[in-house]
Amino acid sequence: MSASHRLAPVWIIAGILLFAACLRGPFTAVGPVLDVLQGAFGMGASAAGALITLPLLTFCLVSPFAAGMARGLGLERTLFLALALIAGGIVARSVGPVWSLYAGTALLGAGIAIGNTLLPSLLKRDFPDQIPRLTALYALTMGLASGLASAVVVPLTEAFHWQASLGAFIALPVAAALLWLPQLRRTTGPAAATPEPTEAVSLWRSGLAWQITVFFGMNSFLYYALVALLPSMLISRGFAPETAGALHGVMQVATAFPGLLLAPLVKRLKDQRGLAAGLAVLMSGSVLGLLAAPSLAALWVALFGLANGGTFILALAFVGLRTTSSGQTARLSGMVQSLGYMLSAMGPLVAGALHDWTGGWTASLTTCLLLCLVLGGLGLAAGRDIRLDGSAATPGS
Repeated sequence: MSASHRLAPVWIIAGILLFAACLRGPFTAVGPVLDVLQGAFGMGASAAGALITLPLLTFCLVSPFAAGMARGLGLERTLFLALALIAGGIVARSVGPVWSLYAGTALLGAGIAIGNTLLPSLLKRDFPDQIPRLTALYALTMGLASGLASAVVVPLTEAFHWQASLGAFIALPVAAALLWLPQLRRTTGPAAATPEPTEAVSLWRSGLAWQITVFFGMNSFLYYALVALLPSMLISRGFAPETAGALHGVMQVATAFPGLLLAPLVKRLKDQRGLAAGLAVLMSGSVLGLLAAPSLAALWVALFGLANGGTFILALAFVGLRTTSSGQTARLSGMVQSLGYMLSAMGPLVAGALHDWTGGWTASLTTCLLLCLVLGGLGLAAGRDIRLDGSAATPGS
């Protein structure tokens, strides 16, 4: 048993969940106040949209190095470094000039990238028999944190200032760091944390690895496209800014609830193909609803959040369920995070470009609808009961 695992599991799990809250909330809080930032800095729409895209590009650049950092520093120390980067990014983003806004956003993205990549490896190492349940729990925490952030950032900005409202999220990494300190003192050695893989599987030549990667990336493309376009789209359809921000929060919160149902379900299923396809169909219906009946936006954004949150949990679970060791999990997670977020970074850009080209949101939503169908096909491939080495991967076996 590792030194980390000898710590009280409740503290390890609490640290994981608080860490998870840092991975979405500070990032998604920017969306509802983009108009405020444009006014404060005199930015155009594309410059403001870069505040959504920049962290995603940072994910692509940093994720491939996360596993190597964990081997060199130890897993716990690397995750603690990620918390420090997130905290530093929040402070820099909130203190002043436009260059600091962008620099802080990039720093925040670097910390999130490391956490996104290494948390699945931590689960694989310390809780190999509880991957679906704990994956669902930290996805639930991410969704709740991001929903709360989206819902409160506009009222906080109106009551105080955008700098105070965005800076308030420093509480999340500080609280998580306090829980991680005991684990930092007892950190595992680098080799024990993320051992060098000895298996001969090449991820870059594995069809299954690519299917998981593109499944994750396509799901994230859809999520971040909606994160970027939803408030502006709703305002253009006559919703008040406060209502648009609240519905933005509803979508975030809805992504959290699939974790309550999917953890036991994923564990019981021999494979996850039917579940992945069903969630993609539900997501398609929600986007179609936004196109055809935007007055019912509250229903459609809730359904989109439920479906997207479910496929996000599946994508994370696939990383653990389709691998055979914590080292392989870290490598696959790095591939998924890097290439997947490269794809997801295109979401806000494509949605914005289609809007600028057509003058409306129909083309953007139609593109999202078509990609939901592609996501279903990818889920049928990635959801098979198989590991990267070709062995069966039935959960709990």
